[in-house]
Amino acid sequence: MKWVEKTPVYGDLIRTKVSFYHHYGIFVSEDEVIQFGLPDGPLRPAEEIRVLRSDISAFLQGGDIEVAEPEGSERKNMRSPKQIVEIATSRLGEGGYDILHNNCEHFVNECAFGTHVSNFLQGVREKLRKKLGK
Repeated sequence: MKWVEKTPVYGDLIRTKVSFYHHYGIFVSEDEVIQFGLPDGPLRPAEEIRVLRSDISAFLQGGDIEVAEPEGSERKNMRSPKQIVEIATSRLGEGGYDILHNNCEHFVNECAFGTHVSNFLQGVREKLRKKLGK
């Protein structure tokens, strides 16, 4: 997946840089982004973090926006913008946040592709395996 700085449209996967990681959400409009917690989420107790709606400024919290541009099989396997937003909306209020196993990137990938995955964490795991020689 490629990430580019551009104006998002309905159903886009978006992200913003927060220190050493990115925070992810689903763009509905300037007034509505659906996300699993806010960018400061990992600093809050997990039981307080929920799937919620906010406007774009609360999502970005002063950061820049990047929009996903799926490539190859990702584009083929991606749900329609309408389906992505419907799934994200159906999960409003849901909890169960876990920074390693159920975070904001897992959430957007499930909404868009039906897969519970965090590419960031997969990359970290691969780097650790190489360092450990496994």
